[in-house]
Amino acid sequence: MLKEKISIDEFDGKRFQVRLIEPCDNKKAVLTHYLHNIHNGVSKHYKTDAINVLKEYVSYKLDEENTNILAEEALQQFLFEVENVPFPTPANYTFKFIDLFAGIGGFRLAMQNLGGKCVFTSEWDKEAQKTYKANFGEVPFGDITKEQVKSYIPDNFDLLCAGFPCQAFSIAGKRGGFDDTRGTLFFDVAEVIKKHKPKAIFLENVKGLRSHDKGKTLETILNVLRNDLDYFVPEPQIINAKDFGVPQHRERIYIVGFRKDLNISNFEYPKPLKKKVTFLNVREKNVVPTRYYLSTQYVQTLINHKARHEGKGNGFGYAIIPNDGIANAIVVGGMGRERNLIIDNRITDYTPTTHIKGIVNREGIRKMTPREWARLQGFPDNYIIPVADASAYKQFGNSVAVPAIQATANKILELILSNE
Repeated sequence: MLKEKISIDEFDGKRFQVRLIEPCDNKKAVLTHYLHNIHNGVSKHYKTDAINVLKEYVSYKLDEENTNILAEEALQQFLFEVENVPFPTPANYTFKFIDLFAGIGGFRLAMQNLGGKCVFTSEWDKEAQKTYKANFGEVPFGDITKEQVKSYIPDNFDLLCAGFPCQAFSIAGKRGGFDDTRGTLFFDVAEVIKKHKPKAIFLENVKGLRSHDKGKTLETILNVLRNDLDYFVPEPQIINAKDFGVPQHRERIYIVGFRKDLNISNFEYPKPLKKKVTFLNVREKNVVPTRYYLSTQYVQTLINHKARHEGKGNGFGYAIIPNDGIANAIVVGGMGRERNLIIDNRITDYTPTTHIKGIVNREGIRKMTPREWARLQGFPDNYIIPVADASAYKQFGNSVAVPAIQATANKILELILSNE
């Protein structure tokens, strides 16, 4: 379905009708990918469909001689929206990459910092798409399991990046190969690798992938990459974000691989930085709104919940991070926030701004803000957060830690660029 709006305007003294049609599904992605690549050869991959979308997007009832002028103005406006963003493509990029399961662009931010040009991105979550577009000027394509979406991936990119979800495989054969991964999102990643054969791959997943399904899941992934797809894949490594300049204890498994014809047979993951950072480095500079402070009743509920678990010998429950401490991993869901409470006594106005049971606590206990979560993941302060808090927590909780990704990607690029 296309959403249509009608307006009457004037151009050069003549009245005309403009029919603005908002593209749905992947139409916005096609158009923004085309415009984002308009200054390089990749744009030809999207051009035919993008021109058709543009014709649908703005339709004119004008004398023929004026139509082209107006279309050019419309194109310039779209270009402005695509290029006037906080994180544009580097002017003199040195490599091309694609961004699968892109989330809000943590991989992309790291790659652009290293001189990379993104030529395709996909992310199905609509709220994450809004955040991605606000910062990079592109709307990601949707469901990567759809063949139509895969058909938009251009050839000749250097690096494939993917933070794909962890799923169990139904291993039908004894070997645990390519066909055994069908129906999972890793299969779609593998399919893209098989077709396009990028020089290198960089996959990120939760630490639990190593032990998932008694190790069979990771074993199958490595078997597919090494034997079915013919990539040199060193042993995956658990990387902790706190070792790369952000005050968050966040362990994730990284898997890298190199096409075997590049004759790369050795890879070293980056060494931890000797840089001490604490929560105080990312804390809000000013007093935050009262809505981030917990009510007395909420605090008591958390205390009771923790006491119940301690009585059973469990370590579950809320945690308060000191200013000179390191945050626990930020994750989706209430516990991600409750395991990362802080004490901030700068509050002066205890008037509730939301409907709460009880009153605002006087100990200064509050949740971290979405901006503090962004900083814990290494996102700079000019990164735009255009969505409501609930979506922002989810997006940053699901994101990769940018500095750790960037340090590892730098090691990958040292090999594939020097190989050229």
